[in-house]
Amino acid sequence: MANILDIKRRIRSVINTRQITKAMKMVSAAKLRRAQDRALAARPYAQMLTHVLKSLVSRAEIYDPETGEPRHPLLAQREEGNILLIVVTGDKGLAGAFNSNILKSAMQFIGDKSSKNIEIEAIGRKGRDFLRRRFPAEPRAVDSGEARRTTVTGEKVGVLNKVDHALATGIAERVIERYSQGEIDSVYLLFNEFKSVIQQRLVVERVLPIVEIGVAEVAQARELTQKEKEEAKRAAISAGVGLRSTETREIDAAAAKFANAPVDYIYEQSPAELFNDLLPKYVGIQIFHALLESVAAEHAARMTAMESATNNATDMIDSLTLAMNRARQAKITKEIIEIVSGAAAQ
Repeated sequence: MANILDIKRRIRSVINTRQITKAMKMVSAAKLRRAQDRALAARPYAQMLTHVLKSLVSRAEIYDPETGEPRHPLLAQREEGNILLIVVTGDKGLAGAFNSNILKSAMQFIGDKSSKNIEIEAIGRKGRDFLRRRFPAEPRAVDSGEARRTTVTGEKVGVLNKVDHALATGIAERVIERYSQGEIDSVYLLFNEFKSVIQQRLVVERVLPIVEIGVAEVAQARELTQKEKEEAKRAAISAGVGLRSTETREIDAAAAKFANAPVDYIYEQSPAELFNDLLPKYVGIQIFHALLESVAAEHAARMTAMESATNNATDMIDSLTLAMNRARQAKITKEIIEIVSGAAAQ
């Protein structure tokens, strides 16, 4: 049987670990609330931008009446030969299966598109490290005649601690430039869509080409399992985090009135010119929202993981305490037997 002093040392070590995991859970819960507030604060702008574009679609000739081809390059649809996949993971671990599920979805997407050229832009250290080990970092030249392959062509590390609109705009500008020049034929965004602690899913969303304004084209999705929802629910209740997504029907309805109102708006610039200027911003706000929701989902996953770790530490402490009591009882019993045996021998 283990020494009592060794068991005491293990109990102290597990108690210290439990204090750390409990503190990390509370920190993640506080960060989750702030991330939820940021995602909600950005929603009115995104909704209004979407509905303004919908309004402009009905007032501007976005397609050539003779050829039927779109006049804006972001609406042009081509056969998928070269694909850009933007993978959003976390910079840190200790978040349960958050990063591994994203990377599994990325590998599944790459397997499904194995006949295409896939370029990957990794946002987050965990995704960057994983994808770097599996795929080369050299970009493939357009129309080079090389065999179909997957390469890592870009990375963003350490940018998720404070997501700002300038970061998303910079990514969107590079993506739009490459798509307009024909270097890539489609752009997919892999991230964790977050509505609330128990309402989230892992999605692969096609950003370009734009088929319909305001409609997300999801190529692949994975919902939370019932077990994951229950674990997240317990962690949220323990940390005092709300389970329901914030109600935004009034905001959505107010923004929708702009597109649906039977009013002939007078634009300072022509509707076609405004549409061409606002469409790239629409791509940027999609990427911005994906980054905000991914950050919130990471904090929620870390909060749940730390809750599970804290509970496991408590169970281990109980088990070690029971083992220590048994060892101490066995030692006491042995000493009593020795005393009684010695007394009987005299």
